[in-house]
Amino acid sequence: VQLQASGGGLVQPGGSLRLSCAASGFTLGYSGVGWFRQAPGKEREGVSYISSSDGSTYYADSVKGRFFISRDNTKNTVYLQMNSLKPEDTAVYYCATGSPIRVLSQYEYAYWGQGTQVTVSS
Repeated sequence: VQLQASGGGLVQPGGSLRLSCAASGFTLGYSGVGWFRQAPGKEREGVSYISSSDGSTYYADSVKGRFFISRDNTKNTVYLQMNSLKPEDTAVYYCATGSPIRVLSQYEYAYWGQGTQVTVSS
């Protein structure tokens, strides 16, 4: 089981990025997938989640209306479209998979990708 997060970078406030979480060794479509982020000196926090069963999505209040999670099962990939980015969105972003009950809790996930850095700065 391997997850590869990519798509991070440096972007100006108000800009957009799309993160990808590609899976290998298993079918990502059978699992719920969460995106998390961790800023320096802060605890890792849940950002978004998409279920495997019906594609239900969940978002942290801090990103609602700006971030959108989606999945393409033909590519075994989950995406996080991030719009209207703010400096406070700066963090390392991780994707994870599992069968969580509390979908935005990092403790509910078994498998993690390596993280991709997102920096929002002018």
